[in-house]
Amino acid sequence: MSRFGPALDEEQRDLVAMLDAFVADHDVVLSDDADVVGGLATELAELGVWTIGTDERHGGGGAGRLTTAVAMERLGRAWPALGWAATQAHAAVDVLGGDDRFADLVAAVHTAAVAIAVVDATSPQVRLDWSADALSGSVDRIDPAAEAPYLLLLGDDDTAVLVGPEAMTTRPLERTGLGGALTRSVRLKDTVPAGAVHRMGNVDVGAARTRLRQGAAAVAAGIAGAAADAAAAYAAERHQFGGPLTELPTVRQSLLDQAMRTSVALAVAFAADESDEDGEGDRGDSGVGNVGGVGGSVRTLAAVRHACDAAIEVAAAALQSHGGYGYLAEYPVERHLRDAVSLRAATDTQAATALTARTLVGLGPLREAEAS
Repeated sequence: MSRFGPALDEEQRDLVAMLDAFVADHDVVLSDDADVVGGLATELAELGVWTIGTDERHGGGGAGRLTTAVAMERLGRAWPALGWAATQAHAAVDVLGGDDRFADLVAAVHTAAVAIAVVDATSPQVRLDWSADALSGSVDRIDPAAEAPYLLLLGDDDTAVLVGPEAMTTRPLERTGLGGALTRSVRLKDTVPAGAVHRMGNVDVGAARTRLRQGAAAVAAGIAGAAADAAAAYAAERHQFGGPLTELPTVRQSLLDQAMRTSVALAVAFAADESDEDGEGDRGDSGVGNVGGVGGSVRTLAAVRHACDAAIEVAAAALQSHGGYGYLAEYPVERHLRDAVSLRAATDTQAATALTARTLVGLGPLREAEAS
């Protein structure tokens, strides 16, 4: 664990050591090479990390939320796109795991053989319409870390829609960072094959949103930690005016500020769901469920917004700590900043903020008719 993070138990420390060793053995900067991305995801699944926090009844690892957050934070330090994809895999299993129709699909998600992009249907990026029992329209952005993903849409009324890859056409999108995310736009085909679209009711949409926000917050905290560590290492090694940069008070103050912001981001991310009113803490189950209605939604939204903003701020300060070298691709810090910016866009916190604000005052999602 980063020296800025909270105390972990032995099992969590072992998880950190395993993931850090895995990253060291796979010293690769991700690009949108689907074979490399898929290979890493498969290996992480073999280690039991890909869906570590999903319910054991659905074939998952059954880890509690803190352990799951630790795993996502470590992935965020090295490969944020994989951390975000694994987070979406968790949310997808939460939604689909109890439905026998999707047993084979869920099993494939656990092995990372199949990717599912999970998107909030209330987002302005989603422009889909049901007409005569047919689904049409488009989604501006998904980040599935796979070329042919499924699409899982979270509705606003405890419903969800699963769309198979055979029903969609996708187009690669340019982005600032998040290498390996294989970012796409989606358009539903004019003729959708039979059985390619499934509507589901009685879905705990709130829990799925919580899962996404918890995971994204942990990934963002990982980006911040990696950037702060890179700045501290560079300042200790780089000599100027006869000594290391760390002898300069302004440099030390900047490094401290980065460390403090990272520490807060980690604390917020690891406490993103404080629903344990009975004090049982990390109980070893999936750790996702009712998080207190609107209050829980506000807490998890606050966590992901704070963590994403902190990742950008820390990475920008870390880049400045490198001076002109920070802008060179040879140093990882510029990539951390780009990743932080792209992760915030991928999580679509702006749309989530608008939805939560309306929910807070008793209103539902903004409909197109109201917006026009």
